[in-house]
Amino acid sequence: MANLFSPLTIKSVTIKNRIAVSPMCQYSALDGFANNWHLVHLGARAVGGAGLVLMEATGVRAEGRITPGCLGIWKDEQIGPLKNIVDFIQQQGAVAGIQLAHAGRKASCNLPWKGGLQLSLEEGGWTTVAPSAIAFADKEREPVELSIEAIQELIQDFKAAAGRAKEAGFQLLEIHAAHGYLIHQFLSPLSNKRTDKYGGSFENRIRFLQELVTAVQEVWPADLPLFLRVSATDWVENGWKLEDTLQLADHAKKWGIDLMDCSSGGNMGGVKIPTGPGYQVPFATAVKERGMLSAAVGQITTAVQADEIIRSEKADLVLLAREMLRDPYFALHAAAELGEEITWPSPYLRAAK
Repeated sequence: MANLFSPLTIKSVTIKNRIAVSPMCQYSALDGFANNWHLVHLGARAVGGAGLVLMEATGVRAEGRITPGCLGIWKDEQIGPLKNIVDFIQQQGAVAGIQLAHAGRKASCNLPWKGGLQLSLEEGGWTTVAPSAIAFADKEREPVELSIEAIQELIQDFKAAAGRAKEAGFQLLEIHAAHGYLIHQFLSPLSNKRTDKYGGSFENRIRFLQELVTAVQEVWPADLPLFLRVSATDWVENGWKLEDTLQLADHAKKWGIDLMDCSSGGNMGGVKIPTGPGYQVPFATAVKERGMLSAAVGQITTAVQADEIIRSEKADLVLLAREMLRDPYFALHAAAELGEEITWPSPYLRAAK
């Protein structure tokens, strides 16, 4: 029976345990470039024993960033700083992954600690795009509805970004189709009102994602894992729902997706979500029971809780976010609590016992 410290092999990559650092935006980049903050932030979690360290949502083009402080991978010059981080993560025995993203209508926002509201054009904001010209929230600008030509250009942006991720040395790629960002906007009937081949039926609404995955696979090595993060439900009537996610899992497996990372919500403002410890784990379990590897995320905060998720076969990985911000050494502490053997970094051995 697998436990929290069992290795997980996906294709040619072995993750040494089932603890992953969830992609968490740091809003600390300049012109999309990674810097020492990202190196120390991500490096510390690798030193802390996590098996997989996922880079935050990284924009495939400048206009796709949530904020001006978000990471980017839309130009070759951004590869070098990312590679420095990848190299350090791998030196600690962790797998380095990256999440490719485009925020769509939720782009052009201020930093969270400056209010997080959409920036006006006068404040340095930019025109946003989406499948349909529907603003995310009141008082926000309507996004520009993407033309067929613009959709094809975005697909090529994801492909080019995947090629840069490969060049930077990442061992795992995740496509961000959750939290109300661009791909999720195509998936949900609440944000996609198109009447062409990219809107309407379920098959049409998943078409953008399908074509994007196909394009990415043209440059992403076939022996390296490809993950997909989804919002399993919009938590809104007549929106994207778990049944849609399970149907998408059937398609995604055929497309070559290796694991579905199951979050929820984010596509509509003002939604009341019934949160609580592990409240999204059942989504990961449902996907796993569908025959696809899954990752659980959302208020997973203790070693016992995380271990139980793996032992009970509710998910194949646990992704920790806020708890990793509070405790970069969660994996080392969890091993001690659970009585598991784990390799400590040599400079820290004096504290291991």
